[in-house]
Amino acid sequence: MTTPAVAEHAARLPLRRQLAPRCAAGAARLLVRLPPARLHRVLGVLSRGARPAGYADVARARRSVVSVSTRCAGLGCLQRSVATVLLCRARGRWADWCTGFRTQPFGAHAWVEVEGRPVDEPGELSAFRTVLAVRLPEGSRA
Repeated sequence: MTTPAVAEHAARLPLRRQLAPRCAAGAARLLVRLPPARLHRVLGVLSRGARPAGYADVARARRSVVSVSTRCAGLGCLQRSVATVLLCRARGRWADWCTGFRTQPFGAHAWVEVEGRPVDEPGELSAFRTVLAVRLPEGSRA
């Protein structure tokens, strides 16, 4: 599930800051093997009680997982998006996790949003129709 064909690059993190992103990427690698409905339920449970994440925090989390995982930096958009929300959740925050598809040309993609805005996604996502999303309830956004 992806559209970009080129690996992303992110600055290498100092060793002391690699543990949490590596754990998030590893957990995401396991979670993305679940059927979509079960992955959606698991992420829904994990999102409970979290506060909304800010754009800068989510962008930082995304860069962190990209810097420690070749799969997250490359064609693994599903793993990258799950790892990003897991890393945010480890910090008590949640960003909206989304998956969707487009028909012309056909493609599937997974991404993370903050207030309806995709975080650091290359290309235009307006052609994608969101199929699954885990969002915080409106009442928790303040």
